[in-house]
Amino acid sequence: MGATEKLYVLGHPVGHSKSPAMHNAVYRALGLPWEYGFADIEHSHEAQAFIEQRSWLGLNITTPYKELAFAAADTASEAARLARGANVLVKIDGKLAAHNTDGFGCVTYLQSIGACFEGARVVVCGTGPTSFSILCACVDAGASVLMLGRDAQRARERVEAWRAAYAACVAHDEHAVCAFQTTRTAQTAREARSKREVRVEGVSYDDSRSLISCADIVIDATPLGMKPGDPAPFDVSALHEGQWVFDAVYGHGETALAAGAKAAGCTFRSGGGMLVGQAVAAVQLFLQAAGEPDTLGFDGLLDVMARAAGFAL
Repeated sequence: MGATEKLYVLGHPVGHSKSPAMHNAVYRALGLPWEYGFADIEHSHEAQAFIEQRSWLGLNITTPYKELAFAAADTASEAARLARGANVLVKIDGKLAAHNTDGFGCVTYLQSIGACFEGARVVVCGTGPTSFSILCACVDAGASVLMLGRDAQRARERVEAWRAAYAACVAHDEHAVCAFQTTRTAQTAREARSKREVRVEGVSYDDSRSLISCADIVIDATPLGMKPGDPAPFDVSALHEGQWVFDAVYGHGETALAAGAKAAGCTFRSGGGMLVGQAVAAVQLFLQAAGEPDTLGFDGLLDVMARAAGFAL
């Protein structure tokens, strides 16, 4: 049995998070005396201080501190750099490594339940780190992506900056091969980057109705739905039967997007599956940093964590 380690989910609010239940269950299953808890911190300067203490092995980062976590890291994976934010921080020899497993968790989950990204038209709502992490995973899975933001110019500028960063990664043969990626997913990324034209655009919600209607998959990566009365990010009357709709929000009841998607006959899923997928990837990063073996493997970790969270994947 290894040494006791402290791990947390950092954000505000995080009281709804299933992360402690999932992580503590999997560390018990692995025979590790690790403890995972809540770090619900309202103010950014206090969150910054908590990160800088480095009195933990790893953090999962959620809204609104992904950009802050990225800036605090000493090194960053390609996924975190392309997302411009980190949802995982790992302490290795006293230094902080930033990762972003959101896109991997989202796309892997949706693929596992039948969504096809190869050649698909995908709409991603939001222009924050979670949105860009998902955008990158969608492109690597073979999709063309439309990113929606409140301001058209800002959306276009952020997409163009992402395209330049992505092209630089391709030029340097950086294929996002991370600890949590299988050989197959890494190969898929290589093929997508070397053989396909990257098709990504940014527009405002005001200009998106016909584009949403033409989409195969719609992904909302905004925080809308976390507060009572939050609207959907766009006019849900544009949705129709045959589309996949995914809302990254979970644990806050039925969101306006969920209600609209179900009423339109879409295949709808909330963020629970993504939460588990990205959490499994984070666990593998934590184990690697601590030099602990992964005796359960990806599927075993997935099963334990999904059951602990009460999600049927």
